[in-house]
Amino acid sequence: MYIKKILWAIALIGLVIFGAIAYYIYGAMFQPNTAFDDEVAYIYVPTNAGYSEIRSQLEPLLDDIDKFDALASQKKYTTNIKAGRFAISKGMNNNEIINSIRSKNLPIKIAFNNQHNLKDLAGRIGTQIEADSLSILNAMTDEAFLNINGFSNATALGMYLPNSYEFFWNTTAEGFRDKMLKEYKRFWNSDRLNKAKKLNLQPNEVIALASIVYEESKLKEEQPRVAGVYLNRLRIGMKLDADPTLKYAAYKLPQYKNTVIRRVLNIHKEIDSPYNTYKNAGLPPGLIAMPDLSAINAVLNPEKHSYFYFAVDAKRPGYHKFAKSLAQHNNNAREYHRYLSSQGINR
Repeated sequence: MYIKKILWAIALIGLVIFGAIAYYIYGAMFQPNTAFDDEVAYIYVPTNAGYSEIRSQLEPLLDDIDKFDALASQKKYTTNIKAGRFAISKGMNNNEIINSIRSKNLPIKIAFNNQHNLKDLAGRIGTQIEADSLSILNAMTDEAFLNINGFSNATALGMYLPNSYEFFWNTTAEGFRDKMLKEYKRFWNSDRLNKAKKLNLQPNEVIALASIVYEESKLKEEQPRVAGVYLNRLRIGMKLDADPTLKYAAYKLPQYKNTVIRRVLNIHKEIDSPYNTYKNAGLPPGLIAMPDLSAINAVLNPEKHSYFYFAVDAKRPGYHKFAKSLAQHNNNAREYHRYLSSQGINR
């Protein structure tokens, strides 16, 4: 009888211990363990991160980090960490959290536009993905990559078409660059290539001209007409005489550093630069800024007309007056310069 009591006591103790263990395991695995009020929180796991880095991000998001630690160790997550951006939904239990941050890397939307050079673009992208701006810039300007793919330092910016794109947060600098090359090639489909060919232009030349069109006019409805003017000039061998190219050339000179040119003067027309389209015939060596897709499409689908000149409309700044003759254009230009003088804009 005494032995039976001992056995029953041992059994009861065993059940209690088993129950306690089961309850702990249940709590560690299946009880909600989030401590934030939003519907979802995100963690960003760097490449080659250790568990302590992930733990420091998780601790303020969880009610009980110790239980999470125990299950993470049991499921071998602590030694099998994946880089990326991961979501934790409100009310998730530890098992669900581990499954999410181990295998559900979420993409992000990257957007950019109107960058004036590769350095600015690299800086913008570097704030949106794991790769830093310097490594992105180095990948963008890699000489071997540019040569193989038909770009130069002057045309490289044209490979990056302003839009929004989907990437994983832990994309490498080279991964970003290579995907943008694929997007560039996808953009230049047979239809666009045929349109460029009819204009006697290569894709890089289309984008170079589009950058001038975009700097001249941000109005989508006006860009095809502006493009038509420049294409008319190219067709007859007339110099482009594009003011934005003078500004671009000037800003590369020390005396114009940290200045804003609001009025193009004759002195600017004397700048010795391949980008000075008042001195040099044809297109400049590359683009002067990143054009919107609307400007690229404007060059590929220009308005057909007989205009060779345009000047800013003094009565409607932002719009332009177009002219077929130089005499008419000079009248429009004088009107605009009188307006600038009246506003105290002398340089």
